[in-house]
Amino acid sequence: MLRQNFLEELKKLENSLVEMGSTVKYMLEKSKKALIDRDEALAKQVIDMDDIVDKYNWSIEDNCLKLLALQQPMAHDLRVIAAAMKIISDIERMGDYCVDIAKFTIELIKLPPLPLNKNLTNMFELVEKMLCDSLDAFVNRDINFILSVVDQDDAIDRTYYRIYDEVIEEIEHAPETAPQQVKYLMIARFLERIADHITNIAERIYYMETGELKELHE
Repeated sequence: MLRQNFLEELKKLENSLVEMGSTVKYMLEKSKKALIDRDEALAKQVIDMDDIVDKYNWSIEDNCLKLLALQQPMAHDLRVIAAAMKIISDIERMGDYCVDIAKFTIELIKLPPLPLNKNLTNMFELVEKMLCDSLDAFVNRDINFILSVVDQDDAIDRTYYRIYDEVIEEIEHAPETAPQQVKYLMIARFLERIADHITNIAERIYYMETGELKELHE
């Protein structure tokens, strides 16, 4: 009976973690739309949602500690709890980066509009897919899928460097656009950092299933 109760509580914890990740996915999607549409109200909604992510973080961490203190988890269960505590920290940071993107979007709205870099839009889509796949990997515990999530980080890195080169070129060609271009570059940097945190999540899922802590991305 105690074991069954523990497994039920552990499942609730896992569901909460997925909900937390889905909230950040929603924030990422809305931050992209706010940037494309120059929608300040939507950007502010993203900023306000950070409180929701923080509450998930505190609640899940508290539940993890309770499970450790009140139960006697077996080896795999213990890895799930330990991994969950690390994963929620990465998800929380991803939410912070979504907020940063929203704040830079609000600053951009106050400046003369520039055509949005197509690679930046593409980078949003790559990161969104990577995040969605990481949540699926957590639910399904598929090792091969986990490794494919990590591989996606390479395309995101390449896109970031292309944006960097294009921004430098644009500033050299039209120095007056520097304030906007630098903000676009910073948004790309935030997306690149989100991808790094997703890689961390994939590595923790790998640890959950294999018991091996290793860097999956060289």
